[in-house]
Amino acid sequence: MRNASITARLTRNARVILNTLLIAIATVTIFCISDLAFPQAAAAYPFWAQQTYPETPREPTGRIVCANCHLAAKVTEVEVPQSVLPDTVFKAVVKIPYDTSLQQVGADGSKVGLNVGAVLMLPEGFKIAPEDRISEELKEEVGDTYFQTYSEDKENVVIVGPLPGEQYQEIVFPVLSPNPATDKNIQFGKYSVHVGGNRGRGQVYPTGEKSNNSVYSASATGTITKIAKEEDEDGNVKYAVSIQSEAGETVTDKVPAGPELIVSEGQAVKAGDALTNNPNVGGFGQQDAEIVLQDAGRVKGLIAFVALVMLAQVMLVLKKKQVERVQAAEMNF
Repeated sequence: MRNASITARLTRNARVILNTLLIAIATVTIFCISDLAFPQAAAAYPFWAQQTYPETPREPTGRIVCANCHLAAKVTEVEVPQSVLPDTVFKAVVKIPYDTSLQQVGADGSKVGLNVGAVLMLPEGFKIAPEDRISEELKEEVGDTYFQTYSEDKENVVIVGPLPGEQYQEIVFPVLSPNPATDKNIQFGKYSVHVGGNRGRGQVYPTGEKSNNSVYSASATGTITKIAKEEDEDGNVKYAVSIQSEAGETVTDKVPAGPELIVSEGQAVKAGDALTNNPNVGGFGQQDAEIVLQDAGRVKGLIAFVALVMLAQVMLVLKKKQVERVQAAEMNF
């Protein structure tokens, strides 16, 4: 009887373990199938900026934080209207020019095309226009670009990317201006717009570590005694450079796949000397602009004032002509 009870208990435990394993296998299978059926875009530098600087992407010095990882300086341009009326949709165009024939070093060391990204810091109250407010013509210019707010409470700060650079050297943002009549926190006047544009991968990760898209330098002064070469399945080559210092100690500097070595065994180097070339072909740039939220009543008043001035000038000319005719008639008389 006791043996039968023990056997039944073992059977139940085995059944529970089996059911747990089946559930785990089913769960993993569902996740894998969902990832294959519904792939999601990989998060890149915008995600890092949001995580590292959650309050704002602009430092008190005016520098946009993307420059902390993308060290090379490149040109970025922005086009916005000089002035806009309340509750209207206009476009802000961010230009990120670069030579599309260039290829950058990918994370695995292979050569790939450059991606681009941008951050647009609009004044308070301005935001990306809802789809039903965007005209068909503007929708064609915007294309399939996905706009993401920097945070839930900062609709005026918009980030885009990474996007394929060959297709998106100009990014069009459809912007909706605020209306002071409905939002008392908004005032008519001049406001600043801040823009940052990036092309290519960064040279530093937010953790402070170098990426493989950077120059690797010698960590000690001495002579290179050995360069160990390692090749992965994809044919990407990594190196381990051994340097014998002046004190007789051996220091090994590891170079990931991507940068190309410019040193050889037996060569003397100093601490800080470059061991590789600079593989970076991208960079980051920023620009500031100004936009005026204009009151329609002021514009109408200005037009009326100009019209009155012109009318007054015409009347003065006519009056002058009249006086001249009267004077001429008196002289003849």
